[in-house]
Amino acid sequence: MDHARAPVLEALAEYHASGWIPFTPPGHKQGRGADPRVRAVLGEGVFASDVLAVSGLDDRAGGRGVLARAEELMADGVGAEHTFFATAGSSLSVKSAMLAVTGPHQQLVVGRDAHKSVVAGLVLAGIDPVWVEPNWDPVRHLAHPPSAAAVADALRRAPEARGVLVSSPTPYGTCTELAVIARACHEHGVPLIVDEAWGAHLPFHPDLPVWAMDAGADVCVTSVHKMGSGLEQGSVFHLQGDRIDPKVLKSREDLLGTTSPSVLLYAALDGWRRQMVEHGKDLYDHALGLAARTRERIDRMDGLRVESREDFCGPGLAAELDPLQIVVDLTRLGISGYQAADWVREHHRLNLHLADHRRIAAQLTHADTAHTTDALTVALLELAGHAEEFRAPAPLEIPAPADLRLEQAMPPRDAYFGPVEDIPWQRAAGRVAAEMLTPYPPGIPAALPGERFNTPVLEYLHTGVAAGMYVPDAADPGLGTVRVVALP
Repeated sequence: MDHARAPVLEALAEYHASGWIPFTPPGHKQGRGADPRVRAVLGEGVFASDVLAVSGLDDRAGGRGVLARAEELMADGVGAEHTFFATAGSSLSVKSAMLAVTGPHQQLVVGRDAHKSVVAGLVLAGIDPVWVEPNWDPVRHLAHPPSAAAVADALRRAPEARGVLVSSPTPYGTCTELAVIARACHEHGVPLIVDEAWGAHLPFHPDLPVWAMDAGADVCVTSVHKMGSGLEQGSVFHLQGDRIDPKVLKSREDLLGTTSPSVLLYAALDGWRRQMVEHGKDLYDHALGLAARTRERIDRMDGLRVESREDFCGPGLAAELDPLQIVVDLTRLGISGYQAADWVREHHRLNLHLADHRRIAAQLTHADTAHTTDALTVALLELAGHAEEFRAPAPLEIPAPADLRLEQAMPPRDAYFGPVEDIPWQRAAGRVAAEMLTPYPPGIPAALPGERFNTPVLEYLHTGVAAGMYVPDAADPGLGTVRVVALP
């Protein structure tokens, strides 16, 4: 295939040159109706390129195949058999993949470190989860993806399960042994779905962790807006093999997706594929070298420690690490990641990728330069120099691994949609959660609908909020109360 072509971008350029007059949405009519003050901020080009995908960029029936050709090029560019574009982020794409494999009252083996979008899929579809525990590092208080042995054990415990879903890489960049997990799934006759939201870049350089399709996964969901050049909400999902019918997968996406997809998002996905196929290797040669130098500079700073493969990978931990996620431990400074992230935002106008009780992380991509990484290292050097001025962080009660795992007392959908009540968190131990409680980032629920609260998890969440943790999906963001299934 000719990867110098970009069908969506070419059709958009043709549309601009053609003088089309739309009597269709969007109502701003290529910006003519937009408030000039809005155009001044967003730019004329945003409105000019915000056109309909059909009866606009393509004909009324999509007969020119603009999107289909772009998806074929994407699949060829990464080595998948089928690729589908999505414009509601991987939160939609992963639900589509789940529904292509299983349905109401059927079982799906799921890593318990799943993103909240996966839990939302369980709730909406009425899928019964068979949870697989992540690899928990009790020294660093960090969860890595589940091991292949844990997935195989779950499949033996749940012979009726229709498939497996694991998340790899994590937002911290740690990856599981996908090839071994894929073999275990296929030996049991079920497909493997990989939520690879943080791995859009993985197919394009040999020194990055193996990507899901090369490892033998059946479906891979990728957020191109996270580590690629896509616009926010730009996502793709890839398919290979014959365990999932591509028509079924497309139907599930159609069930959940919008009937008004954004051509802006499609165009960015199309252009990113061309960029990566033509220049990805060189771009990531540069990015990986820049990351290595940045890691070394930060690691030499007093009080800071950049966590590496030696920290995160090994028996009982992760299998691989994406070096573009620069994770910095602040324990020796005596401050929390929440405090550090807020400080560098206020004093250096830097937004960090994530923060937790003891770490911060900076995400590098092919877009970073010596200028951006210099700004990061200057900010962290000054952070270390001002650490003594910080108040002592509020104590955070982190449970032991066994206490972090809550009993799944009832199906997530039944708990979420059934009768509920809000009660003080101090009285919630033993009650069944009716909401997701998700420290964000990274967006992995500490409690989800249908799980039975215990005291350690409740204390962890309560002290976490006091220490700066953000739990955006709680009915009461301050966690003075929690939502539980009402008693009969």
